[in-house]
Amino acid sequence: MEVVWAAGQVGAVWVAAVLGLIVLPSALGISLGISEAYMWVLVKTLEWATIRLQKGAKKRQPQMPQTPTANGIIERDETPMEKEIALLHGADFEFSHIFYFCRKGFEAIVEDEVTQRFSSEELLSWNLLTRTNVNFHYISLRLTVVWVIGVIVRYCFLLPLRFTLAAIGITSMIVGTTAVGQLPNGSVKNYLSEVVHLTCSRILVRALSGTIHYHNKENRPRKGGICVANHTSPIDAIILTNDGCYAMVGQVHGGLMGVIQRATVKACPHVWFERSEIKDRHLVTKRLREHVADKSKLPILIFPEGTCINNTSVMMFKKGSFEIGGTIYPVAIKYDPQFGDAFWNSSKYNIVSYLLRIMTSWAIVCNVWYLPPMVRKEDEDAVQFANRVRSAIARQGGLTELPWDGGLKRAKVKDTFKEEQQKNYSKMLVRNGSVG
Repeated sequence: MEVVWAAGQVGAVWVAAVLGLIVLPSALGISLGISEAYMWVLVKTLEWATIRLQKGAKKRQPQMPQTPTANGIIERDETPMEKEIALLHGADFEFSHIFYFCRKGFEAIVEDEVTQRFSSEELLSWNLLTRTNVNFHYISLRLTVVWVIGVIVRYCFLLPLRFTLAAIGITSMIVGTTAVGQLPNGSVKNYLSEVVHLTCSRILVRALSGTIHYHNKENRPRKGGICVANHTSPIDAIILTNDGCYAMVGQVHGGLMGVIQRATVKACPHVWFERSEIKDRHLVTKRLREHVADKSKLPILIFPEGTCINNTSVMMFKKGSFEIGGTIYPVAIKYDPQFGDAFWNSSKYNIVSYLLRIMTSWAIVCNVWYLPPMVRKEDEDAVQFANRVRSAIARQGGLTELPWDGGLKRAKVKDTFKEEQQKNYSKMLVRNGSVG
């Protein structure tokens, strides 16, 4: 009985400390400086570890793993293929020209520019996380000791703390939105709904040890608009709702996610679709247009890529979001991988494994840029408008812009796209009738 009583006392003190030092300040939108002090210590520690690694690399150069280059495994020439082919010696086609295409084919097999966007980006320096490189912590005894201390801190202190905060945040979201949902529609209900969403999002961000820098807040999405952003992680939505409320769009789920969806939709006009409905493109477009037409409703939050990309690139935006009409509010999100990898490789990790990796990282640090609102021009179709918005997000976030469909993460390349590339190759070869 004494052991149970002591455990209960420890649990009560733990919960009281979490509520008083983290949850309450988060709900009020203030900071006690704990997160800032933690980040300062973390930055200094990682700087020291980098210096130790550099010294160890000089002593053990043959055994030290090489630092990955920004271009990946292969050093590629950034000259466009059309220009390279035009520079090939001779005005007419020569048999030796096929070696150029052989080289391009081998490069694509070894490391193509698409599939590498679906795996975690490489770091230029180790961040004391085992998952980055298991060999680095053997460089020196002091580095090993610091790494072991880091493992203890992350799994024995940060993980229970973050789990507690996540449980409080999710429970508060369900209870709060359910209670607000009982009120009659009106300004009071909308105000309380926004308060609940903002408060719970701030708690969930603290559960990730999140440090988020918002830029150009004067461009924040407004009611009756559509917010589109690049997609790296499921926590993108939490990162954005920490600074403002949005109406979410997505498929109805079961389990805990389904409970949250059913609770939140009572208080906020989220747009959830059944599995059979989401395949009906016209129905989806109709419901979204009805939402946008009501200027009193929250802006819709959409991730047009349709899948998570690894924080280095922006891939093709689906045109559906840009056919609805209304004002588009682009948002660029860029995570700092030095403190933790926010990318979710859904083909490799399930959601539980992913959340465990996130909650045992050092922190989630990211920058969010609100770009000026954009509207579709008279001479633009939906695809051209989507590409223009994507380019603006890529430039602001320092991301590589790729024309490929993120659906290639799970699907094969369509035959029509292969044929289009074959036609492009033949045009480059034929150039001015030199072949045939």
